[in-house]
Amino acid sequence: MKFRADEIASVLQQEIEQYESQIDVREVGRVLEAGDGIARVYGLSGVMAGEMVEFSNGTQGQAFNLEENSVGVIILGDFLGIFEGDEVRTTGRLLSVPVGDALIGRVVDPLGNPLDERGPIVSSERRPVEFLAPGVAHRQPVREPLQTGIKAIDSMTPIGRGQRELVIGDRKTGKTAICIDTIINQKKSGVRCFYVAVGQKEATVAGVIEALRANGAMDYTTVIVAGASDPAPLQYIAPYSGTAMAEHFTYNGGHALIIYDDLSKQAAAYRQLSLLMRRPPGREAYPGDVFYCHSRLLERSCKLSNELGGGSLTSLPIIETLEGEVSAYIPTNVISITDGQIYLQPDLFFAGQRPAMNVGISVSRVGGAAQIPAMKKVAGGLRLDLAAFRELEAFAQLGTDLDAETQSRLDRGYRMVQLLKQGQYQPMDVIDQVLSIYAGTRGHLDKVPLPQVDAWEKGFHRFMREQKGEVRRVIGETRKLEDDTAKQLEAAIAEFQKQFAASQGESPKGR
Repeated sequence: MKFRADEIASVLQQEIEQYESQIDVREVGRVLEAGDGIARVYGLSGVMAGEMVEFSNGTQGQAFNLEENSVGVIILGDFLGIFEGDEVRTTGRLLSVPVGDALIGRVVDPLGNPLDERGPIVSSERRPVEFLAPGVAHRQPVREPLQTGIKAIDSMTPIGRGQRELVIGDRKTGKTAICIDTIINQKKSGVRCFYVAVGQKEATVAGVIEALRANGAMDYTTVIVAGASDPAPLQYIAPYSGTAMAEHFTYNGGHALIIYDDLSKQAAAYRQLSLLMRRPPGREAYPGDVFYCHSRLLERSCKLSNELGGGSLTSLPIIETLEGEVSAYIPTNVISITDGQIYLQPDLFFAGQRPAMNVGISVSRVGGAAQIPAMKKVAGGLRLDLAAFRELEAFAQLGTDLDAETQSRLDRGYRMVQLLKQGQYQPMDVIDQVLSIYAGTRGHLDKVPLPQVDAWEKGFHRFMREQKGEVRRVIGETRKLEDDTAKQLEAAIAEFQKQFAASQGESPKGR
């Protein structure tokens, strides 16, 4: 067998060209103990706080506790396959997730892996899960409305793009329903939506996804799921992962909305991890930094300055209370971080008022700045009127005789409450909301029988679209309710009243 010198020379040349002088240096440690979603590791003396580590079976973890002789690692995956003595390697990377348009319309886990059986997510961009919130100089005031499509909220506790509005209440009072309606209402607004389900039953999450799909909302929505059966580390990082995915659009000049459903369960997962790591417990056994856990998450929601593109990230965190206990540890923490709260009351919910919003406690700290001028004009005194009605209603239950003026105020209050009721998955255009509230607050429904208020409203909206389209178009284009337009609106309502009365007169009795 002859050796050819030119062949040997070419192989040597190729090897020299491909030779890399860099040596892959990684720290390697050993698992001391593992279980319940955490592991103690010996030998990783140079690991960074929050750095990703890799176990010998391929599962990833994150350095959570840096102690004198060992490192506490939270396991982001199946911890049942990790045993004492297993090898652990540092990676030199922080936890990041894929971001971009590839995630829109998908259902993913907190690490960005698909859960919807629609193939892998191909994205060239990644973003760190933990990211520093922009400072005061990099923000601008919240002025642009984010319409929820819910009359009671858009009129009395308006939400602006870049705001953080807490949705708080007992279980089964319609918290998730408000957030899902808000997502559905973003269909033509260009806002990308992210729904983070933390600690929810998988059947419940599947129902939410189905509702979004049925209403065409999955075309612009990403769902991040860390279910009740998932390990606590995944439930803990899920809100941060969702925020990173949403921030990609915010920092590229877009607008995003994120729902955290719910932060009570995320706090419970964080408490579990902290107690397993032997961190000292504080009030209600939560660790001392649980406030920071939520504040560094919610502070990332803002309206960016024009220099940074003017994008926005609006967040609707959900907190579940027990027996209406708003003064518990986690609810008070999140109330103090957010820019207002929508408080849902079980009594109102079971009395048939949907959404079951308590007007007295609910507040938006952005206020009229996040409303269109027309809504600001018609809904200015609505909150006070409803609060006065509730007092009168309580007084009237004593059974005393009421004078005619008090009775008329009560009658108008009952009609306004009926007018503000709204079914699920039926968000309403803001111009229709303005028309309804104008008619109600100006007393045009006072003579309409209470059971017919819904029929009157639907008929009125249809009438304004089909017969008085010009008036509606002017309000829609200017976003204002000028005196001339108001006069035309008054005339239109008077005309519709006659049509409605005639139609009700023709209908059979007892309808």
